[in-house]
Amino acid sequence: MLYPMSPKVVALKRKLESFMDRHIYPNEERFYREAEELGPWKVYPVVEELKPLARAEGLWNLFLPESNHGAGLTNLEYAPLCEVMGRSHLAPEVFNCSAPDTGNMEVLERYGSERDKERWLKPLLAGEIRSCFAMTEPAVASSDATNIESSIVRDGDHYVINGRKWYTTNATDPRCKICIFMGKTDPDNPDRHKQQSMILVPMDTPGIEVKRPLPVFGFYGVPDRASEVVFTNVRVPRDNMLLGEGRGFEIAQGRLGPGRIHHCMRLIGLAERTLEKMCRRVRSRVAFGKPVSEQTVTQERIAEARIMIEQARLLTLNAAYAMDTVGNKVAKAEIAMIKVAVPNMACQIIDWAIQAHGGGGTSNDFGLTQAYATARLLRLADGPDEVHRNQIARLELKKYSNA
Repeated sequence: MLYPMSPKVVALKRKLESFMDRHIYPNEERFYREAEELGPWKVYPVVEELKPLARAEGLWNLFLPESNHGAGLTNLEYAPLCEVMGRSHLAPEVFNCSAPDTGNMEVLERYGSERDKERWLKPLLAGEIRSCFAMTEPAVASSDATNIESSIVRDGDHYVINGRKWYTTNATDPRCKICIFMGKTDPDNPDRHKQQSMILVPMDTPGIEVKRPLPVFGFYGVPDRASEVVFTNVRVPRDNMLLGEGRGFEIAQGRLGPGRIHHCMRLIGLAERTLEKMCRRVRSRVAFGKPVSEQTVTQERIAEARIMIEQARLLTLNAAYAMDTVGNKVAKAEIAMIKVAVPNMACQIIDWAIQAHGGGGTSNDFGLTQAYATARLLRLADGPDEVHRNQIARLELKKYSNA
């Protein structure tokens, strides 16, 4: 292997796969049923029942690198474990490794005060509460984050926050207790990347209204609890500011790098499972006198899917290695490349699997529509394809600036 797994990771991967076989896959149907019947405003009992089992087996907070609170894994070590969890929508939260909590915990770990860590990070690490991240806004093209219009205005020992956010994941969850909010503290700063700040906002603060859940291709609560939230004259203490005024982009780069690679790791697992479903389906169905698996078009798609998954995995492992060795900022090209390549790969393979399943593939019976919703969403979340492609091109052209 180009990136061999350490004995520690091999052991964790085996434990994780065993847990998935015993507890995750057998409960998926129940999970989707609870999500549909209870809706995005409720806690899903199956998740809460499985969390203690995962924690008891040491499969908890695996994502946190260089931390006393997690498994202490590097990004490269975490990659194969995250891939396994990505095979099921149910799995990540059960292991306390789901977005946006992972990114928010990393922000609190790196930039939070000791008071913040005690009040918010500790219960998040324990899986007792959840969190949300409020950045995207409906009124502006948030693919350019400098467009953000929400305001954070200093008023004595407090800040006053106003703004309308959407795709604020987790906000409808009754366990969501803390929000990391991105807004402008210095809108007139000539450096557009120093106008924004991030601040901690407790969700029980007066002036916060969770307006509605937002469906993703008709799914509420799966793949996530996307929400629209309005902040009206929300007052929080001055000490809730993270790192300092004007450092929102700096925090975002530290947060979104790991978030993007985690999404890609999980999507590779989802693509692997989708290919498995496709292969089993086409071997069991007969059309025009022979198994669908013997149709040349089917074989071509299966072959292409295998090639695409292997390419995406190597690209993702390379990005993880770069993040571990040279840091997120230097590895920005590698991160941008996987953020384009992996969701597009997953979308294509899931689309082929839907086609192979026939009409049933468009129902919710096989998990393919839920999988497609996730993959298609991730061509937009944490920056759309176009933004990442532009960044990759600029970095490539920069190599020839003196040519």
